[in-house]
Amino acid sequence: MSIQISPSPIPNSNAVSLTSTLLDRDDYLTGLLNQVTATKTEGWLQELRQSAANWVRHSILPTTREEEWRFTDLSSLRQIQFNFQPGEISNAEGTPLSLPEALKSRLVFVNGKFAPTLSAIANLSPGVKVSNLASLSADNREHLKQYLAQTEGAQEVFTALNTAGINDVAVVWVSKNVEVETPIHLQFVTVAEPSIFSLPRCLVVAEAGSSLILVEEYTTPSGLVGNFVENTTPEFVGFTNAVTEIWLGENAQVNHTRIQREYLADFHIGKTAVTQARDSRYTCHAITLGAKLSRHNLEILQTGEQTQTTLNGLTIISGKQLSDTHSAIALNYPHGTSDQLHKCIVGDRAHAVFNGKVLVPKRAQLTNASQLNRNLLLSSKARVDTKPQLEITADNVKCAHGATVSQLEDDEIFYLQSRGIDENDARKLLINAFAAEIINQIPVPSLREILLNTVNNLKSLTND
Repeated sequence: MSIQISPSPIPNSNAVSLTSTLLDRDDYLTGLLNQVTATKTEGWLQELRQSAANWVRHSILPTTREEEWRFTDLSSLRQIQFNFQPGEISNAEGTPLSLPEALKSRLVFVNGKFAPTLSAIANLSPGVKVSNLASLSADNREHLKQYLAQTEGAQEVFTALNTAGINDVAVVWVSKNVEVETPIHLQFVTVAEPSIFSLPRCLVVAEAGSSLILVEEYTTPSGLVGNFVENTTPEFVGFTNAVTEIWLGENAQVNHTRIQREYLADFHIGKTAVTQARDSRYTCHAITLGAKLSRHNLEILQTGEQTQTTLNGLTIISGKQLSDTHSAIALNYPHGTSDQLHKCIVGDRAHAVFNGKVLVPKRAQLTNASQLNRNLLLSSKARVDTKPQLEITADNVKCAHGATVSQLEDDEIFYLQSRGIDENDARKLLINAFAAEIINQIPVPSLREILLNTVNNLKSLTND
């Protein structure tokens, strides 16, 4: 597969010049880097890691003085000394719920380490490779060289930190014209340990004409059931810094569901970087439920004409959670289409952030792009900061964007009460309907049911 890298920059990269900054300006960041680089690899992978480490040593953690991070304060992250020596899960009891559709197509990583006894790969179609990097043959590993850490934005500080610490990777490779009917399920499980730090990494390559359904899940041993997972042990705080790279060849199709449901005391920073060749179709359903502080950077780079991009997002937070979604869609070629709908349900004193960019340069004529952020506030103290934005220099396009912020309507609640539904159930019904518009588009039936039940069983989000 041949994919051309566009010279157009992706926002949020925040790359620094190696000739203009001093080394190790950020002691906290340097401490994390020293931990993740303590273990060495060999060959091209070690060279890749060393190059990324050099970027990190010239960087600092973002602060609220930077426009891209002005609503997301990482000072609470700096107060914790994390440990990059994850342990193994002791047994399979309480491991996350398996999807019936993916019982034989699942990779599981526990605290960043591959767990072969919890994984199951069998009976996949010829031309499909699902494995961790360490289990691949030398020839197969060599094929990854042109894709791993080669996407735009690779020098962004958290992305570079992840690359500097690569020891293993979840790899999904679909050969040319192969249609994978079985969903591929990648599970990254956080087991409560003192100040655990993990660096999950995924690489997905869909060659020309192939198709794939992918579920990427960040979760706890209790899985996607019941209420939010509350970790009551203060010192058991986790930090997940995840990166997923997805490459679509010409006329390839990837339907991707990303779920983040970690402990409520945890920190989660994730990157999804997608490169789309001509005529490819990419759909993402990003569901955010957990973590004390979470950030998801979703970056789409179009490298050929007539691509289709669909981004669906749902954030449900309460308590004092902060969830930040930053997306950037670079539509660099003509006849591209993108459709983005991101929804937030915010209760208690929680804070949701959405910043979405759609970039349409002059050569990208006949582009059709829409972007909408809809927010539902369930408390007088809940907060949302939203900034959908279009940056267009092409003059023959159809583009629209918007944002809404609302509360539950009293007349809608009254109408349901007049039909014999009590107030609490009426509020829950309206919240479920708001979320279902996103969840019902997920192509895995059992996962849709799990998520709908999860939303329905959540504790009250409306406490002031």
